Amino acid sequence: MRHSVRVEDSWDQDDWDDLRERAVDVMRHAYAPYSDYPVGAAARAADGRVLVGCNVENAAYGVVLCAECGVVSQLHATGGGRLTHFVCVNGEGEIIMPCGRCRQLLFEHGGRDLLVWTVSGVKPMSEVLPDAFGPDDLEGIK
Repeated sequence: MRHSVRVEDSWDQDDWDDLRERAVDVMRHAYAPYSDYPVGAAARAADGRVLVGCNVENAAYGVVLCAECGVVSQLHATGGGRLTHFVCVNGEGEIIMPCGRCRQLLFEHGGRDLLVWTVSGVKPMSEVLPDAFGPDDLEGIK
């Protein structure tokens, strides 16, 4: 059984711009001394909360915390739920795409209906990560 959280599609560009501005604001707090590539992310949860995250690098490069990880951590630290809208920006405030790992992370916590502002417009996660593997694929396995 595929679980789906329907989100309203009544968001207009002003709503997306506000979410992007939150991502830009948090990006300014990124810790990126090695790549010099700060990233900020912001998302809306189904209950209306706005969640933010920024990348935090480490001298051991593989130990980096992505901005998307910060968003998901804040989602659960503030009560859980599902993500409905998501945006990610670079140090210039330009929209960027989450990497494959982070797309998987976002799918887990927003599902196929999560709306993502991508470099080619707003798309549901089902288009950003088609045929994604998720929790529903594990049902009945145990």
